[in-house]
Amino acid sequence: MQRIGQVLHVSSSRNIIIKAENVPRIGNKVLDENLKPVGIVFDVFGPTSSPYVAVKPSIHNPQDLAKRILYAVPSKFGSKKRKKRR
Repeated sequence: MQRIGQVLHVSSSRNIIIKAENVPRIGNKVLDENLKPVGIVFDVFGPTSSPYVAVKPSIHNPQDLAKRILYAVPSKFGSKKRKKRR
């Protein structure tokens, strides 16, 4: 489990915007501090020195997560190594 960062706000398209301390991969599951599922990483954007993460929520009231710390759980699909082509 990896700490993503603190929730800044919920966008007009209902995505949760986080100021990233550690950048997760797109598609990773997102949990709150009580290990309850919150959503899935939808996008990573902004400057590389201080990126932001957009999370597509799976809960009814994402506004309740303001100022809380969220965590990412790596997905199992992206962990395969690719073979080099010759």
